[in-house]
Amino acid sequence: MKKLFFCVLSASALLLSGCTGTTYSDLRKKEDKLIANYISRNNLNILTEEPADDYVWGEKDYLKVPGYDNFYFHLIERGDSVYIDPIDSSRTDLTIAANDLIVVRFKQFALTENADTINCWTTLDQAYPYEFHYMNSGDCEAVGWHLAVRYMKYPDSQCAIIQPSKLGFSSEQNSVTPYGYIMKIKVKQ
Repeated sequence: MKKLFFCVLSASALLLSGCTGTTYSDLRKKEDKLIANYISRNNLNILTEEPADDYVWGEKDYLKVPGYDNFYFHLIERGDSVYIDPIDSSRTDLTIAANDLIVVRFKQFALTENADTINCWTTLDQAYPYEFHYMNSGDCEAVGWHLAVRYMKYPDSQCAIIQPSKLGFSSEQNSVTPYGYIMKIKVKQ
């Protein structure tokens, strides 16, 4: 009888704990709502098709990147696409390629109102910038950062992104927390 009582009590506790916990699906719905509220609150203009390279991005223009749920990209500044040698006027294409070493300075912010910001923008904020090899997830598991570099295309570019947790770093994925980032990049030779 004691065993039966213990089994029923254990099963009840297990069922109750499962009912009171938040599922991943529930957390993703909250994340989607948080991103939608951020977009609405900031009156962002969402583009559904990638603009041409010569497009002048408005302050509130964000591309909803095709094929990725809730990943948004905004180009703040396009870097130089070519280097012209001052001596012989030869041209070198500066388009970022796979395995280029990307050096990033960034500001990270939550998408809630009056959000905290983590600054890694200057050496006063953090002595060394974040570095990773483009298209190498072993260096940087945040798929969103690789996507941002893909859309920035050139060194000395700057962008803003809205990144859902599933495209972020493992800590963001585990906590199902989306973030906004402002990023500026260089390529280390």
